[in-house]
Amino acid sequence: MNKKKIINDPVYGFISIPTELVYDLIDHPYFQRLRYIKQVGMTHLVYPGALHTRFHHALGAMHLMGLAIETLCSKGQEISSEEKEGLIIAILLHDIGHGPFSHALEHTIVEEISHEDISLMLMDKLNEEFNGQLDLAISIFRGKYHKKFLHQLVSSQLDMDRMDYLNRDSFFTGVSEGVISSDRIIKMLTVKNDIVVVEEKGIYSIEKFLIARRLMYWQVYLHKTVIAAEQLLCKIFCRARELALAGERFPLTPALSYFLDTEIDKAEFMTNPAHLEVFAKLDDTDVMAAVKIWENNSDWVLSNLCKRFINRSLYHTDITSGHPDEQFVKELTGKAMQKYGITEHEASYFVFTDSIRNNAYNKGDGSIHILKKDGSIIDITLASDNSNLEALSTTVKKHILCYTKDLL
Repeated sequence: MNKKKIINDPVYGFISIPTELVYDLIDHPYFQRLRYIKQVGMTHLVYPGALHTRFHHALGAMHLMGLAIETLCSKGQEISSEEKEGLIIAILLHDIGHGPFSHALEHTIVEEISHEDISLMLMDKLNEEFNGQLDLAISIFRGKYHKKFLHQLVSSQLDMDRMDYLNRDSFFTGVSEGVISSDRIIKMLTVKNDIVVVEEKGIYSIEKFLIARRLMYWQVYLHKTVIAAEQLLCKIFCRARELALAGERFPLTPALSYFLDTEIDKAEFMTNPAHLEVFAKLDDTDVMAAVKIWENNSDWVLSNLCKRFINRSLYHTDITSGHPDEQFVKELTGKAMQKYGITEHEASYFVFTDSIRNNAYNKGDGSIHILKKDGSIIDITLASDNSNLEALSTTVKKHILCYTKDLL
């Protein structure tokens, strides 16, 4: 069978699958599942074009990794063919553990467990199936491999993951502020003292990259309507689980029913292989099918939430720097109880508070280093003459208040 395939990608053009092992991993059901998981959750409810998937993103990140490897090798960095394949596989599988709608339901289906944890578990499982051929990729992914700079290409402040999702998400949303010069950034990469660094002449491209990331978070990922949609989906799932744990049974797909009927925490998930196998069958279609079923449920709260979701009648969302006014929240809760004829607990599905964070750059956590002409290495925030970059390294926390629009 010919496994030397070429994929036509709307962002980069033609992408090549470099080896037979990579082809077999892409062909595996674990990876094919990513075709049915949206890259940016509920963002398509704001930007209708944002229907791209984790499958697209993983292939794009793989392509950028190939370019980065070529660049470093052309500058004299020794990367063996085994290390090249390991890097390609590590970035290809970096998001394989995402659940339905990506981040929207993370920590909801399985409490306290991240997609990175599940990705590693699936990689270990694939490694068993492929007789240890993923050993090097997993070592690089975990940051255990002796060449530390290889891990930085997979996971850092300037990795191939971030470069692809900014390019791809801006392309599909149509938000031009997210466009970055990924080709130029990659061409500026080199290695010194086992650290990935950026040549000094690439500094302005890095500034643009960091500013683009910040703008994409506020304009796309943390857009108030996106937050409203994702919060609504979480509330739907929480209500359904509450009913399921009280004994109600729904006609659902087996995979979703498995996680709805039982509360599974991180420790339980990571020690019972059966959970992972069922999780690997979950995607967006399971959740959407459930929401359509629950729309006609006898429980008014669940039914109402699902109708709002399907009809895009989302929460009104206030985003503020300070805590929402407690008295106002109490008044809204009282209105919900009176208007809908529900209990205070049930009203918490229609009026609630939460918080969000935006951090464009984590200084010191896999920092972006600039290689100056004199050979010294300096953090981007110190090397740049743009005073705004220092501010980008500060985490911005904002508070949100969500409530149904008919309460005003």
